[in-house]
Amino acid sequence: MTNIESVDASLARRAVYWRGWRIVGWGMAAFLLLLPLVAMQFTDAVDWSAGDFIFAGVMFAIVGGVLEVAVHSSDRIAYRLGTGIALLAGFLLVWVNGAVGVIGDEGNPANLMFGSVLLAAIAGAVGAGKRAAGLARAMAAAALVQLAIGAAAFGADRAVLPVTVIFVLMWLTAGLLFRAAAVADQ
Repeated sequence: MTNIESVDASLARRAVYWRGWRIVGWGMAAFLLLLPLVAMQFTDAVDWSAGDFIFAGVMFAIVGGVLEVAVHSSDRIAYRLGTGIALLAGFLLVWVNGAVGVIGDEGNPANLMFGSVLLAAIAGAVGAGKRAAGLARAMAAAALVQLAIGAAAFGADRAVLPVTVIFVLMWLTAGLLFRAAAVADQ
């Protein structure tokens, strides 16, 4: 077997491997989207509108699409994990705010401040392109904005503290993973 044939065989195995993960990922998104639909058949405690399903579907599509791009952007596992954790943090921040709210309940307008965390993460990521060092800085910025909002809201609602700590840790973990990927690329 020549070197070219060996590389071709390796690439084919890798493509099959990632295809399997893609099926698992998109299948999980479909499963999570169907759960409330099934639950609505058995209980009145779950009451999603068509808009709720559309919103969840769009969220899953954005997260899945960005994760697909990240997988193809770097072979570094730290880069991919950083992307996954950052996407999970952003997804959960939107979901928690929409479902129950971080400050008070979901109707509290103060929860709109958390949009600035997402704005910091997204703007920083767009500015960084696919460069791991820039993404590390973007995640650090998101963590700082999250911390500032949590500190400001702490006086009004003490329950914001554990939520703030969890999200700050998620953003920082993503940032540290991107930093590790950047160092490995040097």
